[in-house]
Amino acid sequence: MSQQTEEQGINLPNPAEMAKTYAEVAQRASRVITQFMEKKAKEGVDAPADELGVAKAFMDLSARLMANPYKMAQTQMNMMWDYFSLWQGSMMKMMGMPGAAPVAAPKKGDNRFRDEDWEQHFLFDFVKQSYLIAARHIHDTVAGTDGLDEATQQKVNFFTRQYIDALSPSNFALTNPEVFRETVKSHGQNLIKGLNNLLHDVESGDGQLRIRMTDTSAFEMGKNVATTPGKVVFQNELFQLIQYDPKTPDQYKKPFLIVPPWINKYYILDLREKNSMVNWATSQGHTTFIMSWINPDEKLAQKSFENYLLEGSLEAINQVCAHTGEDSVNLAGYCLGGTLTMTTLAYMAAKKDKRANSATFFTTMLDFSEPGELGVFLDEGAVAGLEKKMAERGFLEGSEMAGTFNMLRANDLIWSFVVNNYLMGKDPFPFDLLYWNSDSTRMPAAMHSFYLRNMYLGNKLKDAGGVSLGGVKIDITKVKTPCYFISTIEDHIAPWKSTYMGARLPSGKTKFVLGGSGHIAGIVNPPAANKYGFWTNDATDGDLPESPDDFLAGATQNAGSWWTHWHQWVTSLPGGSAKVKARQPADGTLKVIEDAPGAYVKFRLDAQKKH
Repeated sequence: MSQQTEEQGINLPNPAEMAKTYAEVAQRASRVITQFMEKKAKEGVDAPADELGVAKAFMDLSARLMANPYKMAQTQMNMMWDYFSLWQGSMMKMMGMPGAAPVAAPKKGDNRFRDEDWEQHFLFDFVKQSYLIAARHIHDTVAGTDGLDEATQQKVNFFTRQYIDALSPSNFALTNPEVFRETVKSHGQNLIKGLNNLLHDVESGDGQLRIRMTDTSAFEMGKNVATTPGKVVFQNELFQLIQYDPKTPDQYKKPFLIVPPWINKYYILDLREKNSMVNWATSQGHTTFIMSWINPDEKLAQKSFENYLLEGSLEAINQVCAHTGEDSVNLAGYCLGGTLTMTTLAYMAAKKDKRANSATFFTTMLDFSEPGELGVFLDEGAVAGLEKKMAERGFLEGSEMAGTFNMLRANDLIWSFVVNNYLMGKDPFPFDLLYWNSDSTRMPAAMHSFYLRNMYLGNKLKDAGGVSLGGVKIDITKVKTPCYFISTIEDHIAPWKSTYMGARLPSGKTKFVLGGSGHIAGIVNPPAANKYGFWTNDATDGDLPESPDDFLAGATQNAGSWWTHWHQWVTSLPGGSAKVKARQPADGTLKVIEDAPGAYVKFRLDAQKKH
């Protein structure tokens, strides 16, 4: 029988491998079910909650739609005509006749339909276009509904998109040509392996689905990520301070201190040698320091935004100045780290502290009046719900924050992995960026509550004296430090038009640069890659045009990376080109504690859950 099967060219699965996979599935399923039942027995059953107000938003939408039956009937008629056109084109294609142009086509960059059978095979092409027609009409109907307030409109738009994305035919085995072929080829083993992967992710997530995006075992901190040589020269409860080994015989006199966000890990700026910003900056002659934040637990629940300023960014400035003997530093802050950096500058301005030679802000929001799609998750009910959770355990769990960001790009960061891991039955591919993305961090309860309420809900930071920290009323307009803002045109976390409004707040000379791509790729854009480009507007010599649209209208597009533009800017400031003999981490007043990347960054939440 086996010889006949082999002669016929039929490759049956290995029985031993099948038996092993089935056994793993059975054992894993049993464990997951048992653990889930035990957990629920301890926790009890909670009533369903709608902290985001999604149900109310869609009830308002339904009421508005039913109030205009004529518009609904018109929409249905338009959709019906599109389906008639699709049916006609599909019949012509099935009979081998040259058909008309597609009724609906995926947007450029939509990787869900990149397999050639989505276009070449008439049945899958019909399924694809049928879905795209329905998706377009549903989206247009929801987005075009009159009478909804802005917050409700944003919610229904966002969650309608989640619904549409979830129902894509690419997410189902029978309607995805690539999965269908693999299922036939492997006699369904891909689905069995996929089920095993699914159970593994539920088990690893302690009863909740936590989709693996990459093979985390392929990476080791300090070995193939965060590899730039350096030393930890200071640490306290909140952060470790890393100084990188010099790469040039002399270095710029002004040290360079980076304040990364604590919503994720600093090594996004040191993923690998070719795209490491800290490695590049050090290679240009900067004495580069970076803060590596602690991943907090319940012991740090009461650490506030004020603590992050006084014991974090300000303390880092203190230590860098003491260690190098310099009276001022060049600062840079990324995202939330940039918000803290500007807050620190305002605090220093009130104290007549002039130790900031310059400040650079990567995708930083200071005016939160237009927070983009993150605003969907941030109203009074949602924040109150988060505060209740944080009060119970002392922090916001990292996976909850990561899940929110992933939903902003669900097709790329959720559904593509569902297809690969669970339908194709493949293990996730080793990818350093996704390794970093899955390395989530917690937020201390007091700090995060202050941040959400005063920045996102109240938008108080932009107002003079809107918030007080360390006994000081924070007023960004008093900041006269030369500032360089780099934002990115496709940013979905810190929309560039929002960051632009914040860039107009400080009173010193400000340079605003608009990079290509998004929140990560647009910032981590080394010159050697020669990608994306950036826009500058030098017509006003430091006084920014009133609106972001005015800025872009008068801007010049430049090829290459903004890194070199920033380097020219920071070294052209008064005293910026002065150099000293290269500084070794062991040469200063601080003692070396350990090698970079240090202990704080090595603590991974997903690794803890495995033990």
